[in-house]
Amino acid sequence: MAGPLLRSLWSNTTRRSFSSPSKFGYSLSSFRSFSAATASSAAAGAPSSSLDPNRLRNVAVIAHVDHGKTTLMDRLLRQCGADIPHERAMDSINLERERGITISSKVTSVFWKDNELNMVDTPGHADFGGEVERVVGMVEGAILVVDAGEGPLAQTKFVLAKALKYGLRPILLLNKVDRPSVTEERCDEVESLVFDLFANLGATEEQLEFPVLYASAKEGWASSTYTKEPPVDAKNMSQLLDAVVRHVQPPKANLEEPFLMLVSMMEKDFYLGRILTGRVTSGVVRVGDKVNGLRKTDSGTEKIEEAKVVKLMKKKGTTIVSIDAAGAGDIICMAGLTAPSIGHTVASAEVTTALPTVELDPPTISMTFGVNDSPLAGRDGTHLTGGRIGDRLLAEAETNLAINVIPGLSESYEVQGRGELQLGILIENMRREGFELSVSPPKVMYKTEKGQRLEPIEEVTIEINEEHVGLVMEALSHRRAEVIDMGPVPGNDGRTRLSLTCPSRGLVGYRCVFSSDTRGTGFMHRAFLTYEKYRGPLGNVRKGVLVSMGFGTITAHSLMSLEARGILFVGPGLDSYDGMIIGEHSRDTDLDVNPVRAKELTNIRSAGKDENVKLSPPRLMTLEEAIGYVASDELIEVTPKTIRLRKRCLDVNKRKSLSKRAKE
Repeated sequence: MAGPLLRSLWSNTTRRSFSSPSKFGYSLSSFRSFSAATASSAAAGAPSSSLDPNRLRNVAVIAHVDHGKTTLMDRLLRQCGADIPHERAMDSINLERERGITISSKVTSVFWKDNELNMVDTPGHADFGGEVERVVGMVEGAILVVDAGEGPLAQTKFVLAKALKYGLRPILLLNKVDRPSVTEERCDEVESLVFDLFANLGATEEQLEFPVLYASAKEGWASSTYTKEPPVDAKNMSQLLDAVVRHVQPPKANLEEPFLMLVSMMEKDFYLGRILTGRVTSGVVRVGDKVNGLRKTDSGTEKIEEAKVVKLMKKKGTTIVSIDAAGAGDIICMAGLTAPSIGHTVASAEVTTALPTVELDPPTISMTFGVNDSPLAGRDGTHLTGGRIGDRLLAEAETNLAINVIPGLSESYEVQGRGELQLGILIENMRREGFELSVSPPKVMYKTEKGQRLEPIEEVTIEINEEHVGLVMEALSHRRAEVIDMGPVPGNDGRTRLSLTCPSRGLVGYRCVFSSDTRGTGFMHRAFLTYEKYRGPLGNVRKGVLVSMGFGTITAHSLMSLEARGILFVGPGLDSYDGMIIGEHSRDTDLDVNPVRAKELTNIRSAGKDENVKLSPPRLMTLEEAIGYVASDELIEVTPKTIRLRKRCLDVNKRKSLSKRAKE
């Protein structure tokens, strides 16, 4: 994809603020150096792009999170001669490298034995399922990566269902077979589980005849037969690449028909404008061609722009090269149009019908983003107004189809998405860009059918030590979870695997509790399953909070007396205001406290005695923990430097009157 690569090539370029014409902001001199780099790359003998669709193979790499997709992509790129500057080369976004997860889909191409392979790396986390849905339509095949030790998990089922729906024929790659606990019997067992999963998801007979390969992406080899240590001359990825060429069908494409392309990805560049990425459905496009931007409407097809192709590009390995022409079946980047976005069609001037758009799963949770109106607002950020926040959210919705933005009252915006992680990533990106905002707790999006209230249900897979089973089961019973299956983990004595279904609202904020209950030794994976009948109210899943009723600097003297009341979220020296949450109460009710009270000095006491106060370290909330923690009458105050929790209504007397009114 063009944007992340341009960012890596031009890392020394000063990024402009959000108010500039481009989201990424590159200078003219930067683009000249980029053009020189691509020219030298072409001169170095990069293979020229062929218009023969029979030489193309379009394949996506899909898997559950942490099963080794991105590491596998590194090895495939290196096998085909690409220069890999660092591990996880396809993860080009800062947050992806920091968190070790893939957030957005990336496209690149490699050459293997006279064939050009367009490879798509996809996220494995269900929250980013929209990234998978919008790119699987671009490919004819998929490499399904499954951890040979863990077997297929909740999100394996999720991404596989998307691939089978589009008629793809996956190649099964059992990864991490070099681990001591993985045996040939275990691999056979996992293969049977995957076959059952294919059958349960309604796979055709052709899809059920999937080839199986064994690999260690970390060691950099793949084999068509089970082995833990292949011969030295076979310790590479050639067998997997050969399997892709052999089993993935070339695209069915006609070069004689008019040019058509469905936009699947979009980036904004300061010099080139919109960079549209998609697969050419039919025909040939050349630099300088006149094209139209089309979109489907209820009444038919609407032409939204008439323009000329300024530049055509392809990502080859880890570099972008300019190309003169591209044919049907190929995946390319195009610049020159200013109006079309994801889901729109770019076509020749004579075409009047747009291509069908991708159908995405509906969002399951929503959060309200608004202006930060706390007494400490405006100290850290540079983008403070509702207009700026709205522009940023609408720009995000344009490039990320899985997010919906609906303007609300008083400069607030309802943002709908797939999960806490997806919306947490958006908030984290905004605070790094200098935004200050207040965020409401996540709300589940219900549906009503035939007068019955339906709620989103998720499939949860949990792997824990046996001593933690009782604690986890009790916590999930309060959250309306239902156990489907329970049994030992193969190859791991003393470990238990649970399969459950649980309402999405019950899982909000549970990951932090789960990590604490299992002392960090448990694994929990979840994926959207279906909408089911409302399961009733949740049990008691959170205690009350300690709420500040003083404005000023928090003192160690006041915190010393508050420690016995619960768990503190703040330390001495921080600023506080009326209505700010400073800790968790040990009981189920909220407690108003004064954290700014200072020690009164007399002729007997001395100020120096405060130095002897010993406080326990406060519990510092991360953004994801805060999103899962806040209750319906609370908000998260997000600034570039701090994350604070607060009551929606800051005045203590108003809160008391509101609570009395609610009881009545």
